[in-house]
Amino acid sequence: MGGDYMERKALLSTREVAQFLNINEKMVYTLIAEKGLPATKITGKWLFPHYLVEQWVENQTINYPKSGHSLPPYHGLLIIGGSNDILLDRAIYLYNRLYTEHISVFGNLGSFGGIRALRRNLCHIAVSHIMQGDEKEYNFGVAREELEQIPGVVNFCQREQGIITAKGNPKKIESISDLGNPEIRIVNRPLGTGTRLLFDAELHKAGIDAERISGYDREFNQHMDIGMEIVSGRADAGPGIKAVAGLLDLDFIPVRWERFDLLILKERFFEKGVQLFLGLLHEPAFRELTKDLPGYDLDLCGKMIFPH
Repeated sequence: MGGDYMERKALLSTREVAQFLNINEKMVYTLIAEKGLPATKITGKWLFPHYLVEQWVENQTINYPKSGHSLPPYHGLLIIGGSNDILLDRAIYLYNRLYTEHISVFGNLGSFGGIRALRRNLCHIAVSHIMQGDEKEYNFGVAREELEQIPGVVNFCQREQGIITAKGNPKKIESISDLGNPEIRIVNRPLGTGTRLLFDAELHKAGIDAERISGYDREFNQHMDIGMEIVSGRADAGPGIKAVAGLLDLDFIPVRWERFDLLILKERFFEKGVQLFLGLLHEPAFRELTKDLPGYDLDLCGKMIFPH
């Protein structure tokens, strides 16, 4: 089986995961039992979520290479990397308009990408919404694993995630389970994004084979792109935030509220640009940004978050 085919598969068989790890199949069972290789027996045979296997391999890596150059001392450029969000885009624009002696730029890397950029000292702030296994807490587990410390965690917002559908919901989609209907075409977010992780977890709970969903492998980097594909008629549904449905006058099936956080290494927490951005979260001008955006809650916004 060719590597390109295997890369597109959401679930790998025992033979495929052995090929991916370049080991024999017997060793796969040893890794499940002794090293926590991610696996499921939902179908009665072992299956391996590809994105979790990749994450497991990276988490097992020792002597991870350090970045050749660290960020220079703050001199007016604030770098934010991680998860895509409409309110965050507006906040960065507001920051650049208000603080003309500074500039903020954003790298759309997904939640995992932002945390890894933070680890490699490539950004000042990582933006993440990775739900932990208990489905109650966010970000602390992956931060501890990836950064080997708990960074400063400040809430940016809480937002509502769900399934975006066409206006009037012509396909009569009522829940995640309905996406198994072969007549429904979806679009998706990339691996490594918090939205994709949540979507895959919900599909798993619903017992749906993601590979059988039409359009599951059609990935788009921004929430708004998901909405535009649905507006255009090229897709019937896709995972995303309620704000997109509100802006584009689409229907929305809620799944859950999530915490969307800013992660900051302690040695950079009090740098000027970071503090200006955190201070902005308490300004009336920032709060005004959500007036036409449904699906946001700012009750925790700007507050330090601690693990329970």
